[in-house]
Amino acid sequence: MSFNRISGPVLERLSEIVGAENLLTSRDQLEKYSHDETEDLVYYPQAVVRPANTSQISALMKLCNENMIPVTPRGAGTGLSGGALAVHEGLVISLDRFNKIIEIDERNLQATLEPGVITEELMNAVAEKGLQYPVDPSSKGSCFIGGNIAHGSGGPRVVKYGTIREYILNLEVVLPDGEILWTGANTLKYAAGYNLTQLMIGSEGTLGIITKIVLKLIPLTMHSLVMLASFRTNEQACAAVSSIFVRGVVPSTLEFMERCGVEWVMEYDHFQFDLKPGIEAFLMIELDGNDPGLLMGDAETINDVLESHGCTDVLLADTAAQKEAVWRMRRTMPLSVKSNSIYKEEDTVVPRAELPKLIYGIKQIGARFGFDSVCYGHAGDGNLHVNIIKGNMSDADWNTKLKDGIREIFELTVSLGGTISGEHGIGSVQREFMNIKYSEVHLNLMRGIKAVFDPKGILNPGKIF
Repeated sequence: MSFNRISGPVLERLSEIVGAENLLTSRDQLEKYSHDETEDLVYYPQAVVRPANTSQISALMKLCNENMIPVTPRGAGTGLSGGALAVHEGLVISLDRFNKIIEIDERNLQATLEPGVITEELMNAVAEKGLQYPVDPSSKGSCFIGGNIAHGSGGPRVVKYGTIREYILNLEVVLPDGEILWTGANTLKYAAGYNLTQLMIGSEGTLGIITKIVLKLIPLTMHSLVMLASFRTNEQACAAVSSIFVRGVVPSTLEFMERCGVEWVMEYDHFQFDLKPGIEAFLMIELDGNDPGLLMGDAETINDVLESHGCTDVLLADTAAQKEAVWRMRRTMPLSVKSNSIYKEEDTVVPRAELPKLIYGIKQIGARFGFDSVCYGHAGDGNLHVNIIKGNMSDADWNTKLKDGIREIFELTVSLGGTISGEHGIGSVQREFMNIKYSEVHLNLMRGIKAVFDPKGILNPGKIF
């Protein structure tokens, strides 16, 4: 695909559409938009625009479509797959001014909002009305809800409340040629033709730009408690996960953490924790509901399961301060890993009963290729984040052999019935591994869908395929 650069006349038209103050072209202004949270990737666009409404985005897309200029939609820049990077230069459309919660409909348990709303701000706003939006990725304090939708983001509470797909009812979208449409209906059921709303979720900004969102809310739960269980091996901890569900208990959160990750949190965040010798893994389990007695009963059942899998100790946190301390340890872990070493993060997901085989295999692959790894993640839904640590690995091996190791991790994941991304998306980082999971027939169907929406291929090129 051959694209054009932004010419002087096009630049003038961009300024007319969004206003000169919302057109960024200097190197210093573009630096912020040249990277996201994906390790070491840097791509500078030619220009960035900050539109304020759907009509402006429509005009921008018509202009770029007519002039074969590549367009990259961008939210908060918290992505981990390079999905919001302008790999073909061109224009970045930033959604940061689309930051309004338009309506919280308490009668229908729905909210209408713009894609630039920070996820945690939405959660707090609906909680004030006794409602809950339970999809809370680790970056909820900074990520945009639109980016969450574009990447199918999840978080720790997916295990009980489901993925973001179960909460998005309807989307206003600007297509690559500038046309504006609503994808569905503000209803809980939808059986009227192809579900374009679901097609947009996880499409990573390759099919259209989301400009308004209607999502489902649920009543706010009033009580919770947190358990932190210690194990001597990773495999023991992972084996306990599936058994909890078999016993009929569905936690709101079930997270796995390796000892090394906890050690790095203690160092990075000056976190105080009694880390005992011989303990190699932890499960963080949250229960929530409206009946404290039922929660304690479920906690006792879980405790029995944990003991049967070799758990050495269980800390029960039921005060706000205790719960916050345990959550702080988990939420700080990605930052502590990032600050400690050069690393690459992979996002694997398998049926949860296969977690022991997955983590054992990851460690074996690492030993063979010479890299270490720190694993943590949403064990309750089989989603393990694998942080590959450079450590003492040579630069030559890191730059040449590492990809072969990553490919083996993904091949193991797929062989266990899993897939190569649970919530981070494919973007520009994982696209070379798509053929591990998908046949050429499958990939061609995806390419065909892309071609129907975007025949000129200008919208977020270089992603997924």
